[in-house]
Amino acid sequence: MTSQMKLHLMLLLVAAVMTVMEAQQFTFSSPTPTPMTQQTLQQVAATLQLYVDPLPQMPIVYGFSTEGGNPVSTNLTIGMYPTNWKFHRDLPVTPVFVYGTSAETATFPGPTIIARHGVLLYVKWENHLPDLHVLPTDNTISVANSTMGGVPTVVHLHGSVHPPQSDGSAFAWFTRDYKEVGPKWTQTTYMYPNIQPAGNLWYHDHALGLTRVNLLAGLLGAYIIEKPDVDDPMDLPSGEDDDLHLIIADRSFNTDGTLYMNSTGNVPSIHPQWQPEYFGEVITVNGKAWPFLNVARRRYRFRILNASNARYLNLSLSNGLPFYVIGSDASYLAAPVETQTILLSPAELADVVIDFSNSTTPCAEILNSAPYPYPTGSATTGTLLSKVMIFHINDTKVFDNSTIPDKEVNYANVTMPEPSTTTRYIVMYEYTTQSGGVTHLYINGLRLEDPVTETPKAGATELWHVVNLTPDNHPLHVHLGMMQAINVTEIVGYQQFFDCMTQLNDAIKCNVTDHAIGKTLPIPEYEKTWKNVVKIEPHYMTSVVVAFKIVDTNQSYPFDSTAEPGYVYHCHILDHEDNAMIRPLKLLS
Repeated sequence: MTSQMKLHLMLLLVAAVMTVMEAQQFTFSSPTPTPMTQQTLQQVAATLQLYVDPLPQMPIVYGFSTEGGNPVSTNLTIGMYPTNWKFHRDLPVTPVFVYGTSAETATFPGPTIIARHGVLLYVKWENHLPDLHVLPTDNTISVANSTMGGVPTVVHLHGSVHPPQSDGSAFAWFTRDYKEVGPKWTQTTYMYPNIQPAGNLWYHDHALGLTRVNLLAGLLGAYIIEKPDVDDPMDLPSGEDDDLHLIIADRSFNTDGTLYMNSTGNVPSIHPQWQPEYFGEVITVNGKAWPFLNVARRRYRFRILNASNARYLNLSLSNGLPFYVIGSDASYLAAPVETQTILLSPAELADVVIDFSNSTTPCAEILNSAPYPYPTGSATTGTLLSKVMIFHINDTKVFDNSTIPDKEVNYANVTMPEPSTTTRYIVMYEYTTQSGGVTHLYINGLRLEDPVTETPKAGATELWHVVNLTPDNHPLHVHLGMMQAINVTEIVGYQQFFDCMTQLNDAIKCNVTDHAIGKTLPIPEYEKTWKNVVKIEPHYMTSVVVAFKIVDTNQSYPFDSTAEPGYVYHCHILDHEDNAMIRPLKLLS
């Protein structure tokens, strides 16, 4: 290690110690519950009988009006409210923070917003949350700090193409009634053009250093962009009974029904509360623990979102029925893909059709086999965490005029980049104590607050080689950009390359092209379209095409994408994003 690197690490350690000393002069701005053991959390989960609560659907809010039979722009007001939520028949009510058009209609998850392609939507986001959080937080990471009381929040529409001022910058947070705002806050109302391809998005909190706790508390919801010219000819299952969201999120509960989050960090001398991953002991779908859904013997469309903080999901059906994947994240595929399993990282979406007409069993469970942390952590097989929900299948077949189309869209396939394409190396690091405790995670050895280094041109397509020097798989999310992975190659001579990167933090100087020559992993067929999240395999280099334009029309943005406060890219394991695997992204004209 060079003397410069040693000095840098010493300064980081001194800064961390000073921050801890300052934090110990006052208590957290949120409750610090009595620590719970994992055994107790598992015992609470085991008291919840499987499949006793029906699967709910969230309220629908339309993001457009109709005049003369034509869709027109509209304005919505959606607030963040404290409320109590019933996650299971046998669990006491749980205090949560949730979205809604009013306190009375707020739900976990929030209302599903249905927008129309090409029709502007304006949303005023309001914060009605109390002075204190329902979960413990950590003031020793970079965090939105309210000095006058209140829970800082800001909303990001994940997967959307929109101006920087409407992106939900981590620094654009605000508290109740906009009493206190972050340094990049400029407006109460966000503008969503809805000009990208038809597909599935979701909205969630994005406040600096609080994303993991605000989403855990319930600040998330689904968003759909409809485009009848594209959607209708495919004759997919439709209607409120046959086109359903499955928003999956793991949670742990204290014995009194409150949400559990650790109050002690894994390295408490540096970060008193922060831990590198949150894994709940209960699987919830649409805000219910292990629910059931009665289905007819016909096709159904399910828009499946993994809204967990850190848990990966490897989904399958217990009776052997396949998934027909029609879309991934916010885009349709070129054609449906039949598969027995679907691997979803946090923040990843799969749009699927399940045909129950030929089921040989009266029920089918959705199962999960992903270890945690992914890919080499604890097994879920044989535990409650291997179960997600159940379908009860009616005996009688019914008329079904829906189809699984032969073809979908012609813009899903990626064009291989030209040699002149701008190429970047993006490197993921994990930092630990001598005993192995994780203290923080960086991209390219830099924090969010450090100067921007990724400055693509609006309308351009770039090639990002993302090198993962950590033991975890990381879901990479680029705001505004649409992505496709084209190659996943093993790093050979890994320790030599790792040691060089630790010293130089420069992939080119460390001869990455001489190391990224190992075995390659296939890109799943059901991920071959323009995505918002790409999984980055540990100890591999994943090459990703990133388009900063509207991918189905090959057009640039009809707004100033170069404006402040810019955008970001980050790992979507929320605990990693908060500390501090997130970097600024500034587009140039």
